[in-house]
This record gives sequence, C-alpha cells and structure tokens, in this order.
Amino acid sequence: MSWENFKRNFFAFDALNFSIDLSRVGFPAGYVAAAEPMLSAAFDAMEKLEKGAIANPDENRMVGHYWLRAPELAPTPELTAEIAGTLDRIEAFAKKIHAGEIRGSAGAFKNLLCIGIGGSALGPQFVSSALGMPGRDKMKVFFLDNTDADGFDVVFAELKGKLGETLCVVTSKSGSTPEPRNAMIETEAQYAAAGLDFAKHAVAVTGAGSQLDKTAEARGFLERFPMWDWVGGRTSETAAVGLLPAALQGIDVRELLAGAAAMDAQTRSREATENPSALLALSWYFLTDGKGSKDMVILPYKDRLILFARYLQQLIMESLGKEKDLAGNVVNQGISVYGNKGSTDQHAYIQQLREGVPNFFATFIEVLRDREGESVEVEPGVSAGDYLEGFLLGTREALTEKGRASVTLTVDEVSPRSVGALIALFERAVGFYASFIGINAYHQPGVEAGKKAAAGILKLQVRIAEFLKANAPEKFTAEALSEKLGLETDPELVFKLCQHLALSPSKRIQRQTETPYCNSAFSYKN
Repeated sequence: MSWENFKRNFFAFDALNFSIDLSRVGFPAGYVAAAEPMLSAAFDAMEKLEKGAIANPDENRMVGHYWLRAPELAPTPELTAEIAGTLDRIEAFAKKIHAGEIRGSAGAFKNLLCIGIGGSALGPQFVSSALGMPGRDKMKVFFLDNTDADGFDVVFAELKGKLGETLCVVTSKSGSTPEPRNAMIETEAQYAAAGLDFAKHAVAVTGAGSQLDKTAEARGFLERFPMWDWVGGRTSETAAVGLLPAALQGIDVRELLAGAAAMDAQTRSREATENPSALLALSWYFLTDGKGSKDMVILPYKDRLILFARYLQQLIMESLGKEKDLAGNVVNQGISVYGNKGSTDQHAYIQQLREGVPNFFATFIEVLRDREGESVEVEPGVSAGDYLEGFLLGTREALTEKGRASVTLTVDEVSPRSVGALIALFERAVGFYASFIGINAYHQPGVEAGKKAAAGILKLQVRIAEFLKANAPEKFTAEALSEKLGLETDPELVFKLCQHLALSPSKRIQRQTETPYCNSAFSYKN
C-alpha cells in the first residue's frame, strides 16, 4: 500500500456525498484502461436496456427499474404517466392514513403489517431498518416474509389486541405465490377470530388482473397499487413494493428516489473512472476472475445497515447465479454474498477472514457521520463513533496485511438519499458485471424450478396423509408407503414427509419409533 496507489484508485463523487476506494483491490497498472472494450459493450447493453429493449427473453419483458426514478426516460408516455401517477397515489394514500382520514375498525392506523417474500420483503425490510426511528415513525412496522407458522405466531403475538389499528399491505405480483398467500390466509384468520373484516384493513400491491388484484377488488380492499411486469422483485424497492411501506412508515420517499436518480445519472457515464458502478463491477470481475471464484463479504460499519447484506444477497445472487450464459453454454456463474455488520463481525468471523481460507474479498461500507447530535466521550477525546471508525480502518489494515483484498464505499450519513444511491449503485453494478460475463441478470429459472419441485412434494404429502387415514390404524414404514403409493422415487422423501406429519397435531399422524430409526412406522390416529 502507498499514498500514490491510494490516489490512483480513490474516486470521490462530491455531488453524491459518496466515494469508492479500490486501492486495496490490487488492480495492475492500466487495468481499467485495458478493460475498455468490455466496458464499452456493457455500456451499450445498458443503454439498450434503458431504452426499452427486451432484456428478459424468457418472459418477453422489458426491464425498467431505472425509469422508476426518472419516469421521463420510460419508452412510452403512458408508462411515464403511470409511474408518476403511482407515486402521487402512494403519497396521497399515506397522507390520508397518517391524518386518520382512512381508519381501521379501532380508529387511526398505528401499525403496518407487510406481507411479502423475496424482493417484496427484503427491500422494504432493509429500508425500514435503515431509515426508521421509534418515536418518530408514523407507524410501527411488522413483516411476515415466510411461510413459517411459528414465525407468524411471534408477529401475531405482538399485534394481539391491536389488529383494529393495523394496516396490512399484501405484496405479490401474481397473488398465487405460496408464501404471501399463506401469510395472508393466516392473517385473515386472525382478523376473523377478532371479529374484524380483514378487507377493511388491507391494501394490495400486485399485478393488474392477478388473482390478488381480483380478490382485492371483489372484497373491497382499501386500495390497490401496481406491480409492473417490467420490474423484477429484486429491483422493486423504488416501485410501489418498497415506496408504499416506506411512505406509510413516514420515510421521505422523494428523497430516496432522488438519491437513486442521482446515482443513476452518474453511472450512465461511459468514462469508467467517472462511473462508480462500472468501477465496482470491474473490481468484482478482477477479484473473482470473472468466474465467482471468491465470495463477497459485506461489512457495513453501521447498525442501520445490518440488513444490507441480506438485501444484496438476493440482488446479486439471484441476478448472477446462472447455469448458462447467453449463448447457451454451461458456465455456472455467480458470486456468493454474506455479511452482517462491523464491529460485531470482528468478534465473529474476521479471524477466519484474516488468517483462514483466502476465498473472499471484503466490501467495507463506511458512514462518516456518527449520529445526529453530540456524542459523549468514552475516553478523553474519543467517542463510541470514533471507535467504530477506528475498528473499520483497523480491520481493513489487518486484512491488507494478510493479502486479503477489499473495496471501501463511503457515504456521509445514512439518509433516504444515501440509501437510494446505494441501491442504485449495486443495481447497475450487477447489470454491468452480467454483461462482462455474458449472462442474463434479469431472469431466475432456478427459483421457478424450486417452486415446481415444492408443489409436487406437497401433493405427495397430501397423498400420504390420505392413504394413512384410509388405512387406519395400520402402520406403514416409509418403504412400505412408497410401494403402496406406487412411487418410483427413493423412500427418503416419504420418510421426511412422514416425520413432519407426525409433529403436526392437526394432521393426526403418529410415529412408532423403531431401531434403526429409518424403520419407524407411521399411522393415522382416529
């Protein structure tokens, strides 16, 4: 490391209150200049994308999340008007909720329950955690982001006796995705048990004409907001998916959009050294050999950014984790992402990062402002925030000493504008990197494959339960059940499903444990 190396590889963007430090990446001299042909092709692809080219051929869809913060760039006047109009509707709805003009059965809405999965939850959760403040927020926010019954119970326990003042936002593009559908059914049951009309406390964010859209219209939900087919879930935080919960919480969504728009404008530059997303994508390409050979460890030194790594996991891994490239060749691409926060991680896995397997690169996120007000001194001349900065710089030095590469991203503060800028930074970096390695960042065939497999498994579970009930009280091993049901699959799946059924009281399936354990027998209990 040297001062000259730092000066060559440190890029500040004053208008964004943002900088990117690549001095610890290890670029050889002239690397960025030599990447010009690859960069030029990526810039061309991005320009076509923003002009409305079909970027998701699997579904014959455009990809237009950049238009969300610059509606005037949308390819048709109708889209421009719809984007701008939706934002106006979101703000007007939130204003009525906050003013008590739209009320629940127990009065003004005080709580917000967001139901969603994947990008319909990860982005809103991240922004809520990063920008919320108890005592200042307009509403207290809760999330159902899975199909975990016990997880539902934890949230419902917190909302016990408060459902009449709780607004539910159900987010699902199709309305048939199992996780949000199940969570909505469970939530409806809670409202019904309390003698309340769920529809009078509900809002839908969904595709026009979807199953959820039809349900919301027929039952009289309070409002419906769009999910457009040209916005993927992982890039939907600046759509109604993310803006509605944020606005209801009391976050300045115009500032969030302004930060994203400013970063978008900067990252449209075709000069790499003036384009932070291009620089970030180049660092990924260099550090992973363009093949995902190293993991990306996200280390934000700020509690408010603790969920950023989870948000980036989906954005990066769902976008870049692909079996085939655009030419149909099997390439098995991707970059694994994990992380938590500093300095907590210094007491967890930094030991391995410094001295263990060198299979990663770190991304430090530095926030220069400690807090809004004055700080007490924990030592003469030193505050708690000073310690946090010291730990960031110290950990970075410790990793560099062992030859571990890192990128450092710096913002002045955590604010709606800076959070919007960080979201936009990584969204475009993902697009550029995908162009570098020749894959489609905008589809997710693996996700759909998992959904189809799960559907088949659930059908098998129903068959098993029905068979055992019809043959009660006879006991069957997994092998016997597989044979009776005429299954060609290994009995392991039947065994796993029977184990689950035996611990689900409502299913009335019991297990008789045998030795070896896999020979245990299952039966229906009348």
